[in-house]
Order: sequence, then C-alpha cells, then structure tokens
Amino acid sequence: MRCLLFPGQGVQRRGMGAGLFDEYREITDTAGEILGYSIEDLCLRDEQRQLRTTRHAQPAIFFVNALLGMRQLREEPDAYAYLAGHSLGEYDALVLGGYLDLHEALLLVKRRAELMARAGGGGMVAIIGAPGALVQRALHETGLSKVYIANRNADVQTTIAGDSAELQVAARAMATLPGARVVRLNVSGPFHTPLMESIGTELAEILRGCAFTPGHLPVMSSVTGELFDPEHAVELLAGQVSAPVEWIRTVRALRAAGVTHFDEVNGRTMVSLTEGIH
Repeated sequence: MRCLLFPGQGVQRRGMGAGLFDEYREITDTAGEILGYSIEDLCLRDEQRQLRTTRHAQPAIFFVNALLGMRQLREEPDAYAYLAGHSLGEYDALVLGGYLDLHEALLLVKRRAELMARAGGGGMVAIIGAPGALVQRALHETGLSKVYIANRNADVQTTIAGDSAELQVAARAMATLPGARVVRLNVSGPFHTPLMESIGTELAEILRGCAFTPGHLPVMSSVTGELFDPEHAVELLAGQVSAPVEWIRTVRALRAAGVTHFDEVNGRTMVSLTEGIH
C-alpha cells in the first residue's frame, strides 16, 4: 500500500516547476490572477529573490507541489491509498484528496502566508542526531518559557522554535547533547508554537469561509496523526500554525493503516524523514 507525500516550506528553489506551467497553462494563468503576480516568473526566475520570504515561498511551494501531485495521480490514478503533507504540504494533500478546490486553496495559502510573514521576533532551529526525548528533556531543563518543540520529524530530528533571544540560549544547550548537530532554519518566525496563536485565530476566520468536502482519498493529519475530518477543518488547519508538526505520529499511523511505501513530490525530504522513523 502506497502513500504520496507533500513537503512544506523549505523545499523552494529557483527553477522549480519547469515544464509544469506550460502543461497546466490555464490553471497557471488563473493562479497568477489570484496571486496578483506571475507564479511562473517567481518560480523559474525569482529575479527579486522573493522565494526566500514566507509571503512568496508558501504559495509557490503549494502551487508547484499541487501540479506535481496532479501529474502523479494522472499517471498512476489508482496507485495511492493515502495522502499526507508536512505543515503547508497538507494543503496539497487536501486538494489532491478532493477536500478543497485548488484555486480556493491557493487563495487560502496566500492569506496564510501573509499572516505568517507578519510573525517576527523569533525563529526555528533543527536538532539533528539526538533522540527527541533527549531534546525534550534538555529543553525542559533550560527553564526557558518562550521556546517550544515545533516539529517532531524523525527519531533523531526535532525542531525547536521560539523567541529569538531565548532560542539562542536553547540552541547552545542543544549543541552539548551527544551526537547533536544544530542548524538554524531560514524562517521569519516561531512557527508551530503557542507564540503563533493570534495568527491561528485570524486564519480560523478565513478558513470559516472555505468550502471543505468529504474527499475521495484519505489524508492523515500532521497535527493529530489521525485521518483528516473535513468537519474539523477549521480547527485542524488553524491550529496547525501554533501546534507542533507531529510527523513521527503521522508516519506511524500510516504504517499502522497498512502503508508500506512512500513516494514524494518535489524531492525526497519527507521520504528521508520516514526512513528515520521506527
């Protein structure tokens, strides 16, 4: 049994989507009207280096991944029993699973990106090589009140996020853990932490105006590690920005449901993480 995965922010690169935009010309042109700029120019040329910013990266990643997913499901229409996405990637899974219209989702992601781009004064740090339980304990022992677990990505890959000053202290503490490598992520805010709750509240108001349908392919939520229920879409997607990404739980739930093979659009980031989950 196979599952198709969709990565989130961080996989953007200049040149992504080459060949797709002509293949899906009408959809691409409509996307440009929705965004107010050429998604094709942004992805292929990025002359103003906007792919570095949350405001532009999220719509670009979402749209390219959606087109890649459409192509994959067109070529193998009955190949996948489940879909899943990491944070932003969950919006792609919901579109391809039939829960949300592509163009409505693009507008939603545009608004989400604008809200998240407003978050400042914080950041994110990945701790690679140390077990998640050890990271959790070390973070607790620091006594810091504004740094949190943000992503549980794999057995030995955890991301923390929070206030900039406190995050520096936490990062130094994490660097002393046996086998740990600390990597500062290029993001503008403390994503997936309680510091984003006000952003989540604003996003919830936008989500209430979106039409979610039952869908035809099950999607495993990266917030709960349970099947996505469209009746709780507002709660799940609004909470996503202030709750940790529970990727370990998601992958284990997919395996428990019978998934034995994972494929991914736009690289191997998520497939590599699944290989590090036991």
